[in-house]
Amino acid sequence: MPTITFLGAGSVVFTRQLLTDLLRFSDLPVLDVALHDIDADRLALAQLTASNVAKQLGREVRVTASGDRREALAGADFVINMIQVGGIDATRKDLEIPAAKGLKQTIGDTTGIGGVFRALRTFPVLTGIARDMQEICPDAWFLNYTNPMAMNIWWMSVIAPDIKAVGLCHSVYWTVNDLCELIGVPLEGTHYRAAGVNHQAWLTEWSRDGEDLYPRLRALIDGDEDLQRRVRAEIFRRIGFYPTETSEHSSEYLDWFLRDDAQIERFRIEPLQYIGISEDNVREFHDAQQILAAGGDVPLHEEGDAAEYAPQIIHSMLTGTVREIHVNVPNRDLIDNLPEGAVVEVPATVDADGVHPITWGSVPAAGAALNRTYLSVADLTIRAALEGDPELVRRAVLTDPNASSSLTPAEIWEVCDELTAAHSPLLPRALGGVLDDAGVSPGA
Repeated sequence: MPTITFLGAGSVVFTRQLLTDLLRFSDLPVLDVALHDIDADRLALAQLTASNVAKQLGREVRVTASGDRREALAGADFVINMIQVGGIDATRKDLEIPAAKGLKQTIGDTTGIGGVFRALRTFPVLTGIARDMQEICPDAWFLNYTNPMAMNIWWMSVIAPDIKAVGLCHSVYWTVNDLCELIGVPLEGTHYRAAGVNHQAWLTEWSRDGEDLYPRLRALIDGDEDLQRRVRAEIFRRIGFYPTETSEHSSEYLDWFLRDDAQIERFRIEPLQYIGISEDNVREFHDAQQILAAGGDVPLHEEGDAAEYAPQIIHSMLTGTVREIHVNVPNRDLIDNLPEGAVVEVPATVDADGVHPITWGSVPAAGAALNRTYLSVADLTIRAALEGDPELVRRAVLTDPNASSSLTPAEIWEVCDELTAAHSPLLPRALGGVLDDAGVSPGA
């Protein structure tokens, strides 16, 4: 019986979505689903949710839950990682502390100062997961959803290169879905491919029945002043290719928008937006608790609305079905104008033998220039963690376009000091935290 382990299963809505997608594949065998979370209440709800989804879909599935990660990993064929180290409280700190100094972010989970500190508190946990997998389930596939995606997969490739780790994100699919809806073209039958880095890949192939769909999009944007007030439309107009993450995300990866109040107003950007999104996620958790406590059924998304790649990978590997998806993996001769070894996002085929990234060649030159800055932040963050060098943490933030256009170097150092103190229980001792070299808190 194939075993799928969910780490961070207390992200109940996401667990529900992934399980729903999995169990809707009627040709899959009975699955053994092992759930793990460090929060006992969230873990209990995840188990109830998983059983409820299986009941609604009329599928047999064996669901177990454990607060012991090693127990949950025993016998795993696939490990789906959804952890958020520090939870909503850490997210608030990532956004509010820099904002108080004048450094605005919207989401703060990918690059920039929020992405750097999210990575630094995630790396010790990833190291522990990798060590457990090497001992307990060395042949399992590690399917990562946790942000910052590029930094986390890059970290895994450095500290545990023997683990088969793949980063998965739905941004390419939903970008194309939304663009097709915008120009009035059905998604079905559309051919598309993108490449670059996670949340900043470039849609270079987008056609239907042999027709390049970009001219339709350009004409629509050129004639619509409202569309011109969207961040991604502005990036598209200036770079020539559409980026694969929302305007909210994209605004904080560049120095074009958040440093200037007039730009924030023109492009209708909402700084600190992710705090509200995170609070909505907490409300959804409590809503699910109430529904299941009353004997009801949790809502399932419509069939065909999902675009999550982990269920597709699992289905392909278990049934031999061949399909193409987009993945985040180390750049091993995949994109020739981005750094070798850095984590890039490219198309990949999936079959019974696994995930096979497709050699891409070059991404558009202007897009690659932006990607390289993003990857420089990631590179310095990883070096900081590997070397235990707090100065490199600050230099990583200094390299970020949004941070360096909003604050002076001295101010960046001050904000990093404040964030280090705020996150110290989750950071390695060498970087100003309290964790030992094994990523363990004193007294744990």
